[in-house]
Amino acid sequence: MMQQYLRLKAQHPDILLFYRMGDFYEMFYDDAERASRLLDLTLTTRGASAGAPIKMAGVPYHAVEQYLAKLVRLGESVAICEQVGDPATSKGPVDRQVTRIVTPGTLTDSELLDEKADNILLALARTKGAVGLAWLNLASGELRVTEIAPQLLENELRRIGPAEILAAEGTTLSGFAVTRLPEWHFDFDAGRKILLKQLGAASLAGYGCEDLEPAIAACGALLEYARKTQSQALAHVAAVIPERASEYLRMDAATRRNLELTETLRGEAAPTLFSFLDECATGMGSRLLRHWLHHPLRDHAALAARHQAVAALADAHTGIHKLLRRFADVERITGRIALKNARPRDLSSLRDSLALLPELVPAVPRGAPLLARMLGDLEVPRECPDLLKRAVLEDPAAMVRDGGVIADGYSRELDELRALQTDSGTFLAELEGRERNRTGIPNLRVAYNNVHGFYIEITNAHAAKVPADYRRRQTLKNAERYITPELKAFEDKALSARDRALALEKTLYDELLALLAAHLPALQRIARALAQLDVLACFAGTAGKRGYSRPEFTPDIAVEIDQGRHPVVEAQIEPFIANGTRLAPARQLLLITGPNMGGKSTYMRQVALIVLMAHAGSFVPAKAARLGPIDQIFTRVGAADDLAGGRSTFMVEMTESANILHNATDKSLVLMDEVGRGTSTFDGLALAWAIARALLERNKSLTLFATHYFEMTRLALEYKQAANVHLDAVEHKDTIVFLHAVEEGPASQSYGLQVAQLAGVPKAVVRNARRYLQMLEEASLTRAGQSDLFAAGKSEPEPPAEPDALRDALSAANPDELSPREALELLYRLKRL
Repeated sequence: MMQQYLRLKAQHPDILLFYRMGDFYEMFYDDAERASRLLDLTLTTRGASAGAPIKMAGVPYHAVEQYLAKLVRLGESVAICEQVGDPATSKGPVDRQVTRIVTPGTLTDSELLDEKADNILLALARTKGAVGLAWLNLASGELRVTEIAPQLLENELRRIGPAEILAAEGTTLSGFAVTRLPEWHFDFDAGRKILLKQLGAASLAGYGCEDLEPAIAACGALLEYARKTQSQALAHVAAVIPERASEYLRMDAATRRNLELTETLRGEAAPTLFSFLDECATGMGSRLLRHWLHHPLRDHAALAARHQAVAALADAHTGIHKLLRRFADVERITGRIALKNARPRDLSSLRDSLALLPELVPAVPRGAPLLARMLGDLEVPRECPDLLKRAVLEDPAAMVRDGGVIADGYSRELDELRALQTDSGTFLAELEGRERNRTGIPNLRVAYNNVHGFYIEITNAHAAKVPADYRRRQTLKNAERYITPELKAFEDKALSARDRALALEKTLYDELLALLAAHLPALQRIARALAQLDVLACFAGTAGKRGYSRPEFTPDIAVEIDQGRHPVVEAQIEPFIANGTRLAPARQLLLITGPNMGGKSTYMRQVALIVLMAHAGSFVPAKAARLGPIDQIFTRVGAADDLAGGRSTFMVEMTESANILHNATDKSLVLMDEVGRGTSTFDGLALAWAIARALLERNKSLTLFATHYFEMTRLALEYKQAANVHLDAVEHKDTIVFLHAVEEGPASQSYGLQVAQLAGVPKAVVRNARRYLQMLEEASLTRAGQSDLFAAGKSEPEPPAEPDALRDALSAANPDELSPREALELLYRLKRL
């Protein structure tokens, strides 16, 4: 048995091997030690090899999913080795083989997947000037490819969010689970053949990706790896979708992080834009909503179709939401059918979901073209639900191996075998009656248990009446159990019928999955339509409940928002002050000043989120919004040290600023928050001034530029396309009240000490700071440090006093060289001066 294990382990040396032995999956040697550490299992030893005991650890087969889930979260891969032979007929160890490989990117089991997030397997292939990407959602069968410049790789990986990346040996990527394959796996010619074979096509021209050579090379490695892990063909992968850079509104990794689309800056799942908007009824809808938020469209016609559908669903969304809550995850069930690992309850859930479609279709309004297309996609071929209804029991068992899955009437042979089991009750009752009459034993009992099979039980009080043809089977304290030739013959027939029924049921179930494979395209089409309908109904419900409005698109470059609100913050603060925004080529850059805590960052982020929501197809939190063409959103908001990457706060800030200056266009929306604060005052001010000028003169981007450098407000005097706005506050006694309203013009005061007091800085420290601030303002010591840039009426620092005798005497004195008497004399002299 250990020789068999070692042969199988040699085929998968780098991953854990779960080796099936009866009711357990066992691990040996280094695998056992590693698994015991990762899964907190007991490490034992059994037998010996080369004089050393064999290390061993195991998990029960019926609970294996929870252990696999933990390992996958840790980035581990596992080869599952099953018993494929019959232990009863095997002379040596029962035959075993690896039936599937579970890796982070190839999960399909519902227990291992996040219901609200796609699980993506991605492959990348590099050439001299480009990187080809191919990624697959194995649970749905969606395959996509793209080609990018090497410097955009991190942004694309953050956008796609793969669970596992396949790359050539020698590739280094941080922050992702990476599986490295030999370089020859990424050969273009081999990749093209594999892709054409998968699609059943003679050319890739019809798919629009023939020119993406590095992506096709990556695609070949991806499909071969996925096929190998599943140990079968990928029947549901029937198309490849090329993505072009111009298709989506682009956001770099920093922007996705700063806008907190699906993860907070602290790495938590809520509160984020996704967690706030996600009121979808199904997992399919939640996953599509997440995808739309990370892939906002630039095509105004497609967005107008989504907005029209949301408007049409304004009155119908509640009923649709209630119906959709009764649907199973059709998308993932379809994927499991294609991979032949769907469970019985997947099929019963699919049957019940398809039966709901005739109820859902009339509830969908006909007013919008997008909804009309969805209604066409929701048409289901009658053969599929009819087959499921005929083949699967109303409430099937959880696993095929337990029986009780195939419906009565589907197979005559199975019905006959089941009848042998169910009719045994009648036979046993008749036998019990006959034997009581024959023996004269009134309490004689015929029964069955799993250990001894069928038996006749007679109490010791009637032992003398036992007939000669009874054979003792078991002795109890107060009774004996017997078997007769007639009962033995029936037992053989009944028990073999049960085993034969289970085997036949497994065969019929496999045949049923093969029959359902013919309906995969229709089921995928239905799943897509249900997911889209769910998201659009969610948008309609959110818009009605929170007072969102339909955005308007214009060919002119502009961002005009009337009474805009931050979608997440407004749910947590009551009341939320709405603010407008107007950006255009004639009003290209807004310089935003105001106190800390005044709402500058919230205001900037809300503009970006309103633009993003409009381009995802949602209504927006504003009284009105008019948006021109936007190609990218950039944010330079907040900063933290990148210690692992060896970058300081200021280095991170400058790297992000450089990315914006190199890539922003006149159609980009740029958010710059307090640029230059990570270095000395004058360095920071000089950089902020130069960056703002570059955005105005060269990039010509629509820019929101928040700053505490009051000198920056003079930009509006030099450039007519720059304007000053501020968020105001009022002081009452020693406290401050933030008004959160955006007003035209620069701010008049910083309120830094009041904010410090609100933050709980000790009063003594605040008093000292106030005294020092007064000294700085009175002396105007601008040469020694930063004056209060927001001090009212201090637009220009006062010139330093001319040198005089007092200053000369002070400069000449060296306290360290003075005796006490000399010091006293100097003090009197200074007093006279």
